[in-house]
Amino acid sequence: MSRGREEFDQLLLPPHPEPPPPAPLAGSRESRLSGETMGTVWAVSAIVPPGVTDGTIQSVLYNTFSRIIVQMSQWEERSDLSKFNRSPAGTSLRLGGDFARVLDCAIAVAVATGGAFDPTIGAATQLWGFGSSPLPGQAPDAEEAKSTRRYDWRDIRCEDNGRTLFQPGGLTLDFSGIAKGHAVDAGIEALHRLGIRHALLEIGGEVRGAGLRADGMPWWVDIESPPGSILPRARAGLTGWSAATSGSYMRRRQVGNLSWSHTLDSASGLPLDNDILAVSVLHPGCMQADALATAILALGRDRGMDFANENGIAARIVLEDISLQSAAWMRWLD
Repeated sequence: MSRGREEFDQLLLPPHPEPPPPAPLAGSRESRLSGETMGTVWAVSAIVPPGVTDGTIQSVLYNTFSRIIVQMSQWEERSDLSKFNRSPAGTSLRLGGDFARVLDCAIAVAVATGGAFDPTIGAATQLWGFGSSPLPGQAPDAEEAKSTRRYDWRDIRCEDNGRTLFQPGGLTLDFSGIAKGHAVDAGIEALHRLGIRHALLEIGGEVRGAGLRADGMPWWVDIESPPGSILPRARAGLTGWSAATSGSYMRRRQVGNLSWSHTLDSASGLPLDNDILAVSVLHPGCMQADALATAILALGRDRGMDFANENGIAARIVLEDISLQSAAWMRWLD
């Protein structure tokens, strides 16, 4: 398939697509809206039933994203996450529904990956200039980085049937590798409550499609590739699926001649230094796709591909001169 003069080497469709929701009501219309949230942009394309205005859609999405920011933003001093991170030892935080859902998923991915994805990496992300702290005047050394890793995911302790989170003292959470994906899922759910069953929602590159386009086709999404890449380009039809990409070229920080990745090694607290440029994951849940893309990037090419194959994850790993696809990714091509 081509878009203008661009050629797509891979055209991907879900190997076992879910039945589409009912056809749009008579009098439905197409709508495209966008805005800003979480330090990036969001965009939605939707088939809107009669009686639902663009203003209503914008308001519902704005309220959804704002609710998530209030609970989990590390850049908002008064967010639940920020309050927890600076709380004294022995205190507990009552969890909102979004926070609890993201924490559960983050712990599950941490367990599955042996901690390659670890939500307790917050102190390290602050050290390297990726949180609310300013960029350091010089690159931290290995000893400084290691000092941030007092805790790992196994030290997370929920109480009161998972409704409260215990702070042992200095445990710092970071949901930047999963929160945007959750916000996409929550946005799609909010659209469903408005009666919108056919939509494509994206936040900063994390995207989820529901239903079909007005022409009966899937929501076509170009899988993100590193800038200047000449490797095969891929376009996926997201019908009840999500796509997320994590890359070493994204959100880099630089001091002098030194530049480093935003993805950190959970054991050492140091920025990753492997040969992966980008990892893309296809998954029904955008939250899961977001976290898994980061986890596979952290695992490295061999362990990451083994993990994807062992767990049936549709993943593509892009290196400088080749790309690797998991067995589940290849099934999208059959």
